[in-house]
Amino acid sequence: MNDSILPSPLGTSSLPTRPPTIVLLRFTGDDCPGLTASISERLHRFNCRVIDVNQAVIHRSLLLGMLVQIPGTEDPERLIRKMRRKSRKLGLKCKAKIVCDPDYDAWVKRQGKSRFILTLLSRSVTAEQFAAVSRLVSDQGLNIDVITRLSGRPEREPGDELTRACVEFSLRGDPTDANALKASLLELSNRLNLDLAWQRDDAFRRNRRIVALDMDSTLLQAEVIDELAKEAGAGEKVSAITEAAMRGEIDFDESLRQRVQSLEGLPESVLPKVAERLQLTEGAERLLSNLRRFGYTTAILSGGFTYFGEHLQKLLGIDHVHANQLEIVDGKLTGRVLGPIVNAERKALLLEQLAANEGVDRKQMIAIGDGANDLPMLSRAGLGIAFHAKPIVRESAEHRMSTLGLDAVLYLLGVRDRDLVE
Repeated sequence: MNDSILPSPLGTSSLPTRPPTIVLLRFTGDDCPGLTASISERLHRFNCRVIDVNQAVIHRSLLLGMLVQIPGTEDPERLIRKMRRKSRKLGLKCKAKIVCDPDYDAWVKRQGKSRFILTLLSRSVTAEQFAAVSRLVSDQGLNIDVITRLSGRPEREPGDELTRACVEFSLRGDPTDANALKASLLELSNRLNLDLAWQRDDAFRRNRRIVALDMDSTLLQAEVIDELAKEAGAGEKVSAITEAAMRGEIDFDESLRQRVQSLEGLPESVLPKVAERLQLTEGAERLLSNLRRFGYTTAILSGGFTYFGEHLQKLLGIDHVHANQLEIVDGKLTGRVLGPIVNAERKALLLEQLAANEGVDRKQMIAIGDGANDLPMLSRAGLGIAFHAKPIVRESAEHRMSTLGLDAVLYLLGVRDRDLVE
């Protein structure tokens, strides 16, 4: 049916008609149940078509915008008067604007523009952080469509527990300088103690299916081989090699052989002792329990050791573990590993094999790690996150997270705190 000849519910279709009119209505005031229904019912009396709508409530304060098309059989000025009168009865303020045809047509044409999601993560969002991020968006020529708080409502007086805050910006347009944008995101993160994640808002972003994690200094707070070396009396020597390897200063395979060799003769009984004292990273249990609940496939891809990976697998319900196998003979470590070393290249290969086995596109995969040997894996995943990473990894990775725990990864999936189980 032609919009200019819509029938009137009051039987006025025989009256002379004008072209349909588009009106933007904005309502503000104290929220209560039934407001949107009452407004919509009044619009129905004018046989309006709802073209666009957006509603938000902030601390019981309503912000409602409706773009409606009024048929030519109705008087737009009369509708505006009626809506203002109805709003006053509901305790609301109503602002109305007739949208001219060129403005509307320009608005329709903009729907083909690129969409992005910018996620701000912090212990507590400050006005300084919010202003800096908003200015960055503006300087890049982007429009903010929607701003959403994903984190829960904070207590008025913070307690001793670690807090987390997340605000998600839905953006429209293309950045004027992608390289400058990336540099600015990193600079703001370092200067204002926050994390900023930039993602294209597409179907892959909304359909991640696999999460692969490094183990040492990612799922766990420690490097397991350093803990084993302490038991063997070679703690300082091995820790120095580990740090150099994670910074990418020495070959990972050779560094692993050197470190494992220092464990020669260590009793097998030390392994459960070390496993017992290992501390999980903040948010690890919350992340894994919710990923499992949402149906994600999870995997450990680690340059560490299978004994500890399998320990975490049982503890956290992880689906797959790929790590290095320590050789044990007569109840003692030989100082060697069995099979191919899980290095940077093998981690990336295992990630791709996991995607193939699960029948998903690599863009649907998330990879999380902290060391230089994680970079190939991070680069091949649709969402690669450098988690509390070494400087070389932070600068090279597409996404970084250094202020919150592992459970903040859920925010990058668009999940709200209210959707989670503790």
